[in-house]
Amino acid sequence: MIRRTACLSKLVQSVRVGSSSSLPTKQLRDHRCFGPGAASNAEQACEASVYSKFGKNEYADVDWDNLGFGLVPTDYMYMMKCSNNGIFEQGQLNRYGNIELSPAAGVLNYGQGIYEGMKAFRKEDGNLLIFRPDQNAMRMKIGSERMCMPSPSLDQFIDAVKQTAQANKCWVPPPGKGSLYIRPLLIGSGPILGLSPSPEYTFLVYASPVRNYFKEGSAPLSIYVEEEYDRSSRGGAGGVKSITNYAPVLKALLRAKSRGFSDVLYLDSVNKKNLEEVSSCNIFIVKGNVISTPATAGTILSGVTRRSIIEIARDHGYQVEERAIPVDELSEADEVFCTGTAVGVAPVGNITYKDKRMEYKTGAQTVCPQLYSTLIGIQTGRIEDKKGWILEID
Repeated sequence: MIRRTACLSKLVQSVRVGSSSSLPTKQLRDHRCFGPGAASNAEQACEASVYSKFGKNEYADVDWDNLGFGLVPTDYMYMMKCSNNGIFEQGQLNRYGNIELSPAAGVLNYGQGIYEGMKAFRKEDGNLLIFRPDQNAMRMKIGSERMCMPSPSLDQFIDAVKQTAQANKCWVPPPGKGSLYIRPLLIGSGPILGLSPSPEYTFLVYASPVRNYFKEGSAPLSIYVEEEYDRSSRGGAGGVKSITNYAPVLKALLRAKSRGFSDVLYLDSVNKKNLEEVSSCNIFIVKGNVISTPATAGTILSGVTRRSIIEIARDHGYQVEERAIPVDELSEADEVFCTGTAVGVAPVGNITYKDKRMEYKTGAQTVCPQLYSTLIGIQTGRIEDKKGWILEID
């Protein structure tokens, strides 16, 4: 049912959708809307059409059934700054929009920036569930140390994520229709000409409703093993979520997609013999009751979903090995799947290496959907969280 909500003032802001992949919004009616949790954090100022489906819930005017993984600008973002003293000041919510940066900003000239990604899910009672934000906060701290940046405290990070989720509550999809992807970002925002750490840093958090990352949806992926380009090298920043890790993979990724593949699997940069990771996610191979994944030894990102799936798999009785995995083992695997915040747990149907295409088991009786069912059950509140992974907010 669609109903009209009158807010405190009649400020209407046009929504500028960031890409053609972010259009499942019934044109968004050029309006914004606010969830009930926003009132305690920021002034409500809009006139918008919203869905009302679960009593206290309110929804933005979005075609949830056709939601993909593209930017849908929401109402608010959170911002906090830090100068030379290394201490972040009190942050606040701001209307979502462009930010001002000096042309000499450290992030623009020297790539001094890191980011995180996490998801908020809506329960049937309207409450929001955020999955393991403490792990993202700790990973940002580790990454910021590698990139010579101060980082928000764990409490500051989690508070910023909570405020952003609450303020954009009407953009959290209905249960079973997706999630609110939350993107914390730490950048060197101060001007610097010589190669040196930035004199000022900005921590911001924005969000977008999303569903499936890959265009295949939940269908099995087709992966290409990349031999020409490297993703990371020993002693580099491949083990942290630096913004500099991602643009270099685009060339190989676009080439693979032009050939009909979903993504690229990288090998170690030294010998080109061992599996590392896919462009935006970790990889697992299954042989019998043994699940193996490459060890995180500085060149592979320690994914929060990766760590969670390892624990869930062991709870299900599987033997999990974190080790160097020779690329030749791909031909012996029964099953392959990928994990990540954006992708969730995605089955791999085939991998091509040296013009040889290897097929893998997929379907309801395989390991991948079993582990994913447990993970998404915990994330959405359908399975009791006995591990303390969930942060629940009204």
